[in-house]
Amino acid sequence: MKSGRILLFFACVIAALASVGAVFPADGVEVAGHHIGFTSLHSLVERREAVKIETSPAEPPEMLQLRDSVAYYRSLVNEGDLRFWLPNSHYLDAFWRNAERARHTDRTIRVLHYGDSQIEMDHITSRLRAHLQHRFGGGGPGMVPFHTITPSLTVRQGTTGELLHLSSFGDSTVQRSRGDYGPMMQSFRLAGGTAVTTLRAAQSSTVDDRAKRVSAVTLLFNDRAGRFSAELTDRQHRASLRQSSDASGVGSLVWLLDSASNSLRLSVSGTADLYAVLLDDGAGIAVDNIPMRGCSGQQFTLVPEEKLTAAYDQMDIGLIILQFGGNSVPYLKTSGQISTYCQSLGRQIDHLHLCCPSAKLLFIGPSDMSTRLRGQLQTYPILPELIDSLAATAVRHGAAFWSIYHAMGGHNSMPEWSRQGLAGQDYIHFSQRGADLMGDRLSQALDNSYRLFRLEQRMKKEKGKRK
Repeated sequence: MKSGRILLFFACVIAALASVGAVFPADGVEVAGHHIGFTSLHSLVERREAVKIETSPAEPPEMLQLRDSVAYYRSLVNEGDLRFWLPNSHYLDAFWRNAERARHTDRTIRVLHYGDSQIEMDHITSRLRAHLQHRFGGGGPGMVPFHTITPSLTVRQGTTGELLHLSSFGDSTVQRSRGDYGPMMQSFRLAGGTAVTTLRAAQSSTVDDRAKRVSAVTLLFNDRAGRFSAELTDRQHRASLRQSSDASGVGSLVWLLDSASNSLRLSVSGTADLYAVLLDDGAGIAVDNIPMRGCSGQQFTLVPEEKLTAAYDQMDIGLIILQFGGNSVPYLKTSGQISTYCQSLGRQIDHLHLCCPSAKLLFIGPSDMSTRLRGQLQTYPILPELIDSLAATAVRHGAAFWSIYHAMGGHNSMPEWSRQGLAGQDYIHFSQRGADLMGDRLSQALDNSYRLFRLEQRMKKEKGKRK
């Protein structure tokens, strides 16, 4: 066949397809229970503006006047891709004030970072931990379960002994309980026997040095019989100390080591629900990574107020971060379904306020997520409305809100993140590099808030001097 006829054939095919695409319904049609879509010619030839991904935070301009600096950081906190939605302009001030004073008052103020699979393996949290500990002091990898279910980049863990896993999340194979989950929304029940967990801080160069040292160990538990004991062995320095509890109920055992260690062994015996092990180093900030795979953030009310309050009372909590919503995106189709979901999240926030009234709450909405529409990767149509509703819900219930969706570039940004190796081919989850970048962006947003706090305090002092 001659080349001219071949070109004519392809031209006719393209013209025919373009004609079908011009009249085919944009939303497709339903045929025998199947959805059929057709890609328009315009969607194939239109130029898409590439999402610009900044891999390092922009340096703030030099300010000559204090009021100019205040105005600059106020605009960063209240506008732009890294902005916060806040119940009031000074919502985070109390957290920053306590963080500044922590190392001078021998406090370890905790930041609890709950989230879905986006934060598994200490993703995002590890970068936030490094930033806050470098600024305010403190160290250690933070809170871990007695037995690890998902691996972590920061802590290597191994466990022996007969333990019943109780969890508020997970599939139908996981054992449920009547709220005996503790602050990690899961626990491990020891029924009269002995169990051992070994904990070693990861020595990888990707882990911040402050997270590799542990000098304070706290075991959180619910003693079910009043005869619970535990022995901590510092394997690096060959020292051990046994402690016991003789009162039933939620409690804690604390070990303060003579020097920081990176290798520990914790042996427990008795009848208790093992809630968590806290691995810290010095006064300052501790940041805890608490992943809950498959969750949409609706598990907190499964723990009765008195039980969760008792567990939180064992710690000094300054900030609770809730990073959820992504698992619900594929199943939300209407505004009514969004409203129902957000009402449930509002109840979770209210519950946490009751159980930990001293802590500030920050809700982080889902990232951009892609699905195929008319043959093209597109942001889930419901996602922008969901994020707007999540922000409004958080603020209405007295919590701050931050948007990963906006921080990564907004509508249709996920394909570009995937193309640059910052997200996977599922167009949902970040890669290690992408999670690190998003952790840095969250840290930058919080740092903007802290700098504004410092500048406003300075302005207040200068006004006081002029009176």
